[in-house]
Amino acid sequence: MRTSPLFRLVPLLLLTGCAASSSREAPAQGAPSAATWQSPLLRDHPLAGHIWDVSQGRWVEEPALREELAKARFVLLGEQHDNPDHHRLQASLVRALAGTGRHPALAFEMLDVDQQAPVDAALSREPGNPDAIAQAVDWAHSGWPDWALYRPIFAAGLERGLPIIAANLPKAQGKALAFKGTSALPAELVTRLGLDTPLPEDVSHAMRAELFQAHCGYMPEEQMDPMVQVQRARDAQMAERLIASDKGDGALLITGAGHARTDRGVPAHLARKAPGAPVRSVAFLEVSADKRQPQDYAEASSSGRLPYDYVWFTPVAEREDLCAKLKERMQHGSPPPPKT
Repeated sequence: MRTSPLFRLVPLLLLTGCAASSSREAPAQGAPSAATWQSPLLRDHPLAGHIWDVSQGRWVEEPALREELAKARFVLLGEQHDNPDHHRLQASLVRALAGTGRHPALAFEMLDVDQQAPVDAALSREPGNPDAIAQAVDWAHSGWPDWALYRPIFAAGLERGLPIIAANLPKAQGKALAFKGTSALPAELVTRLGLDTPLPEDVSHAMRAELFQAHCGYMPEEQMDPMVQVQRARDAQMAERLIASDKGDGALLITGAGHARTDRGVPAHLARKAPGAPVRSVAFLEVSADKRQPQDYAEASSSGRLPYDYVWFTPVAEREDLCAKLKERMQHGSPPPPKT
């Protein structure tokens, strides 16, 4: 799903003691200094650096967030893939959660399950060296953002002695599912991933709309349903890997914010596969100039509620406007990028 720059726009197949304030207004104190941010845009936004507790409808400080996450068996840290601040904050939480005497597995959407053997072999040869992982999986040609963005998270996990888990659906299976449907996969796998169960109509509609928007409105109609299936398969696969890798201390997942959604992402599959297990989802969301309140970031399809347990607002990374570039290209008669 990362064969064209267009499709790197979003994470598809393709985040206390006491609350700082009970008000919906962002607290005046407690946000990181603008000098600490790496993303350059909207650093002075009133929400940047603040953490919103969705269920309680209040602001919390980072120590309180860490305390709550430490109670969960599974923790999902949902990112915008190319935002360096999201990865910096993820690395900080990994260190904190592994510093409480627990050794949770550290799983990554960016690693497919068929890459587990090369990852294990690399760490066997060079224990503690995150760069050995990048070399083992040929990260430079993977389609994911630059290794330098992700290295701090891997380094934090290895420093704490955490198992590194490849969590995502193998690329070959995702491609087969996208182009040939569920008939291309073993029947046992289709059942295990829940792909033989139809989605509720409202969920299917919401996922189709999300994919269409994420692809700048240029996704062909005939690709919509297959891509929804790929998204579902990836969510289910990552949930399975979290459960399988839990050896008593739980597991953490580094993933895109879309996969961390509590309503239909990995947490929904965890609820089905490991009922009763405490799950917490944190989304790192970039602020928007015209959105000044947490509820402004909720979608109409989610009944005005943010689909995460916590939202950590950050400045915006500088990136090329790929939708504008694609529009210009098509206006000049050039074909769109190859289908994914």
